[in-house]
Amino acid sequence: MLSYNKDIKQLSRNLRSNMTEAEILLWSKLRGKQLKALQFYRQKIIGNYIADFYCPKSRLVIEVDGGQHYDVEERKKDKERDDYMAKTGITVLRFSNSDVLENIEVVLKIIWSKL
Repeated sequence: MLSYNKDIKQLSRNLRSNMTEAEILLWSKLRGKQLKALQFYRQKIIGNYIADFYCPKSRLVIEVDGGQHYDVEERKKDKERDDYMAKTGITVLRFSNSDVLENIEVVLKIIWSKL
């Protein structure tokens, strides 16, 4: 079982209630075991981090990144987060908002290949 920081539970709930357009679109394709009959969770707390989407059976995190993730400081934080996930045996896939909104079929094929 993954450890998680209970102190960020409310933040996780808030993020579920305020998903971006790209997250809503991707969630519509992941929910209800639509990909390989695997369960996904959204805004899942893992350690001190909140993953956009998590598939426990495949140990796969999917992140949908907005523009703020491309500045130097955010890239550093994302690397630390990805390193933490890797140490716990979790693979991280990152897609930009525009990848999801403009190329959802390609995004789904990439996810499918990692499941």
